[in-house]
Amino acid sequence: MSHETEYNDAMTTMLELIWGVGFMAPGGEGNIANLVENLEVRDRRILDIGCGIGGPAFVLASKYGAQVVGIDIEKQLVDQARRRAEELGVSSNCEFVAVDPGPMPFPDNSFDVVLSTGVIMQIDNKTEIFEEALRVLKPGGVFTCYDWMKPEGEYSDDMRYWFKMERLTYSMKTFQEYEVMLKTAGFTAVEMTDRSEWYRQRVQEEYAQIKSELYPRMAELLGKQEADHFVENWRAMKVVFLKGEIYQGYYRARKPGGD
Repeated sequence: MSHETEYNDAMTTMLELIWGVGFMAPGGEGNIANLVENLEVRDRRILDIGCGIGGPAFVLASKYGAQVVGIDIEKQLVDQARRRAEELGVSSNCEFVAVDPGPMPFPDNSFDVVLSTGVIMQIDNKTEIFEEALRVLKPGGVFTCYDWMKPEGEYSDDMRYWFKMERLTYSMKTFQEYEVMLKTAGFTAVEMTDRSEWYRQRVQEEYAQIKSELYPRMAELLGKQEADHFVENWRAMKVVFLKGEIYQGYYRARKPGGD
């Protein structure tokens, strides 16, 4: 992920319109439920890597009773998350920190869970992220992520066109590459779960909504030119998902030690 601002107001407005208030990745509360399934998170300290405008942290704090620290390299997103935490009355359970790429500003063994949703696919140096996640986790702590992966081989022209429409940086890897990197970083009990089929259906529904009932609101919020851009963006995304050029899934791993 580059350190320049990639998620401008138009992009975050569009993502919230499609994916729900506070969310910059698909699935909303259901996605968070998948991430913390079978984990004890009440009163536990959770680090959200790439917290964006705070949606996952708000759900973890209000619904699950967790103590959440969200970090992001885009300060304007962190500022939005802080304002919304105040508005929602969850600021006592949610802290948001703007960080620079590189080592995280936390001591060793600081968190029970490290979580990320739709972010690590945009970070080039995944090894550093995984090693840092391991470092800040308590012994026995869990690293749980939702991400977009790619199949073996080079990106197709359709993928490169979709990246251009997205205006975002991507550095996708395969499921197998993630598994190897996690184990190399020192994690154990690595689990990979492919949930691509769900979003292959959902992206078609989203595209239909964007072209019809959501379009007037998009044009009102963003202007016609930006609204049309996002219609084309979603069309291009639908193409690569239906061709099987992107997978969506979860991975989870554990730091050795603990009980």
